[in-house]
Parts: sequence; C-alpha cells; structure tokens
Amino acid sequence: MKTSAHSTSTHSAKASYHHGDLRQVLMDEAAKMIRTDGEHAFSMRKLAAQVGVSRTAPYHHFEDKQALLCAIAEEGFRRFQLFDVSVAQDPETGLIAFEVLQGFVDRYVRFALDNAEYYDLMFGGHLWKNQQLTESLTREAHTSFRRYVEGIRRWQDQGLILKSIDPLRYAQVSWSTLHGMSRLLIDGIYVDEAAIEPVSHNAAMMFWAELTGQARR
Repeated sequence: MKTSAHSTSTHSAKASYHHGDLRQVLMDEAAKMIRTDGEHAFSMRKLAAQVGVSRTAPYHHFEDKQALLCAIAEEGFRRFQLFDVSVAQDPETGLIAFEVLQGFVDRYVRFALDNAEYYDLMFGGHLWKNQQLTESLTREAHTSFRRYVEGIRRWQDQGLILKSIDPLRYAQVSWSTLHGMSRLLIDGIYVDEAAIEPVSHNAAMMFWAELTGQARR
C-alpha cells in the first residue's frame, strides 16, 4: 500500500508523541510547516491535525500561537552557537588569524540559510514588536549577543585585536552586516549562489582589517 508523505510525517509525529515529548514534537512540526508554507499559513489547528492530536492538545503546552512561535525562536538561538572560542594567531602579526573570522562569517550565513524558518522568527520584527514576548526568548536572545561581545572582549584582553576597538559597537556593526547579507539571500533578493563564498570572504576581510588595523595581502 502506498503511503503519502503527509501520512508518513503524521505517523512519525504520532510515534514521537507516544514516546513522550509532545511539546518538542509540536515545535519540530511547526518549524517544518513554517518552512514549507510560511508563517502566515500556519495555525494551531493545522499543527494539531499534522501531529495527529486533538485541537486543544497544543494549548496544554503553549498558551497560543504567539507563545509557540516564541518557543521556536528560542530554540533557534540555542542552536545559534557560532562563536569559536578556539582562536589561532596570525604567525606574521601575532594578531587574530583571518581564518577565525572567515569561519565565523561562513557559519553565520550558512546557519541563516539552512535554518531560515528559525532565523525568520529569531530576528523577525513582527515577533519582536509584539508585546507578548516570552521572558525566556528575550533572555536567550540577549545571552547569544552578549556571548559574542564577551568573545570579542577576550580577543582584546589576549592582545589579538586592537585596544581601540569598542567590543560592543564592533559586535553591533558586524552582526548587522551579516544579518543584512543573510536577509538578502533568504528573501531571494540576492540569489546568486556562486557569490555567497566571495561575498563572505570579503566580509571577513573587512572585519579582519577593522579588528587588526592591517590590510590583508
């Protein structure tokens, strides 16, 4: 007997539910649905049908759709562990190695593209402008950015970057740059896949020059 993709997905969700964690199953299925059809087409009713539970079951774990979306965004920030604490020195200058920044840029852009359904919620203005943000989402998001700032400050303490750099302002500008690149790619405004690598490389060169005061040869 032939099984449709929908029924296979629903069966998988049910199997996961019967083994315990319905909350996680709901989050995972919701993320898949948002990736396929977009957030505006998503509803708690459709989610319940997809997972194979009653219409009221999701509300035992999430107060409403907003709370579920916040939980998915929070999960995205937990996965957003991109800052590399293992730092290599440039053998010629004794400053931070270019490869460290290149790796960070590559990981950021790749995460955004491969996890667009999470990224949209993590940084989407429609979610953040809502007054019903959960405290745990706000805490996770702020922790993620603070970790980045603290990492830059450690580089400075170790003498790997210029003392004149303001870690907070640098973090704000570099994060904004990477976010802009990622949004252009996710939104389909910039669709040249072949350009991702050279654009990321140039962004890393720009960051390295700013942090070290050196021109990369």
